[in-house]
Amino acid sequence: MAASHDLVIRNATIVDGSGAPAFQGHIAVDGEMITTVAAHGGGDDPGRGHREIDADGRLVTPGFVDIHTHYDAQATWDPELTPSGWHGVTTVVMGNCGVGFAPVEPHRRDWLIGLMEGVEDIPGAAMHDGIRWEWETFEEYLDALDARRWVADVGTQVPHGALRAYVMGERGAANEAATPGDIATMAELTQRALRAGALGFSTSRTPLHKAADGEFVPGTFAAPEELLAIGGAISAAGHGVFQAALHHPDAPGAFEWMTELARRSGARVTFNLNQPDDAPDLWRTDLDLIERAVASGADVRAQVAGRPVGILMAWDATANPFALRPSWGEVASLAPVDRRAKLADPTYRRRLIDETPVDLGEFLAFITSSWSKMWIVTDGFDYEPDPSGTVAAIAEEQRRPPAEVAYDALCADDGRGQLWFPLFNYSQENLDVLHDLHRHDLTIMGLADAGAHCATICDGSMPTFMMSFWARDRRRGPTLPLERVVHRQTRATALHYGLADRGLLAAGMRADLNVIDADRIAIGPAELVYDLPTGAPRYLQGAQGYGATVCRGEVVAEADQATGATPGRLVRGPQSP
Repeated sequence: MAASHDLVIRNATIVDGSGAPAFQGHIAVDGEMITTVAAHGGGDDPGRGHREIDADGRLVTPGFVDIHTHYDAQATWDPELTPSGWHGVTTVVMGNCGVGFAPVEPHRRDWLIGLMEGVEDIPGAAMHDGIRWEWETFEEYLDALDARRWVADVGTQVPHGALRAYVMGERGAANEAATPGDIATMAELTQRALRAGALGFSTSRTPLHKAADGEFVPGTFAAPEELLAIGGAISAAGHGVFQAALHHPDAPGAFEWMTELARRSGARVTFNLNQPDDAPDLWRTDLDLIERAVASGADVRAQVAGRPVGILMAWDATANPFALRPSWGEVASLAPVDRRAKLADPTYRRRLIDETPVDLGEFLAFITSSWSKMWIVTDGFDYEPDPSGTVAAIAEEQRRPPAEVAYDALCADDGRGQLWFPLFNYSQENLDVLHDLHRHDLTIMGLADAGAHCATICDGSMPTFMMSFWARDRRRGPTLPLERVVHRQTRATALHYGLADRGLLAAGMRADLNVIDADRIAIGPAELVYDLPTGAPRYLQGAQGYGATVCRGEVVAEADQATGATPGRLVRGPQSP
């Protein structure tokens, strides 16, 4: 019998992305589209395929849609969009948190790189070497992206920082107040960018986001009038999400302008919701305010992470507990192999441990000296670790100074040892808060920051973590239903940006999907590698358990390995089935 489809996946446990219960069936694909989804016993055998995958005993899900990434630079040089391409992601959205690379005047290119370097911990040298500047306006940036291909589709947003500096020059870069003329021009350019295909607009309003020179992101202190004018541009364009990176303690105070912007524009407003240690119950207030906003007719949603926002500390990484001690300067600029050799010297070890850290502010002191918030990373590390595994607890048990315990842990594995510091979402030393947030229907899965914080985190592995930890492995509390875990990072995230053609396994939808071994799916260890342009470092976390990942009907990964296919393209604006 002649083949009737390009691809047929048989005998699958189908988790279709809608949140409905899983069922057994077959899927047929022709070109970029799903043409048949047939349940067993439904009488609809899809027929043969030019290529067939037997998914017996395995899950088939939609491809994952990661809406909070920072591939703005990497997308210009990396067709595999690593690590997202390893974790079943078939659509990424970048341009978050008010930082990006368009629009830009030629003389401000280096300045934008410094902004991205400071805010998102992406090595500036790698961006200087890797980016091929082919644009000035945002529309030209979209055209440059449109000429590229990846393993996944890419969508992007208008970043407030770049826009403000483009319109206002040094005044905008310095966070001076915008004039009515400035605001009108920013709104006009935003509307044009959205009409050309931008998916939304992003801004940062947190003092934690600073450029490499220590200056705040342009727009951090923008008046409500400026933000509301951008909302008007979204309304005029007819689509677009307004994404805001808020300072956690200030989130309740932002609801007045967020609610007004959402009501006036009809746009969805989304912000980051994490649990900080200094306000561990503030998330309840935020949820209550979201519910009130939605009840009043404003479309406001909170983005939440899948695990604690944690810093991976290592001798060769961005952060370690000894970085504020005077003698650290002797090794900070050494090559990794030379640094680790010096750190292994007993005399240097004693000196560094005994030194008093330099006072560079409360936040850095908190990061480098909170021994009760540092866990030693071991094989098969659990992202919900027991308090008995902290440096402080181990030091007490061993009757040693915590600094000694931390130092020796970092020297393990030939100086490649790691400490994990949960900055947000671990105030009670468990993940019950995240469990509750992911059960709430007015929250969205996000904040993985794939492509960013290169030598600090590796949360681009979040889709695989969600499938393994939350749907299967959690030991210290309840898990989440598999169907909900899939829905939250497929159909829910796709619809968040108006991408209605994906995130759902149904006839007429985009053929973006994963074949997953539910028993084997897992993230690998976070490893510091030196594969960015100029050999700059970043953490990478691999995955296992992906039998296949399909984007636009093409198999882009098979048996946890990339196939070399790059069908992914730029997504311009909302998409219809």
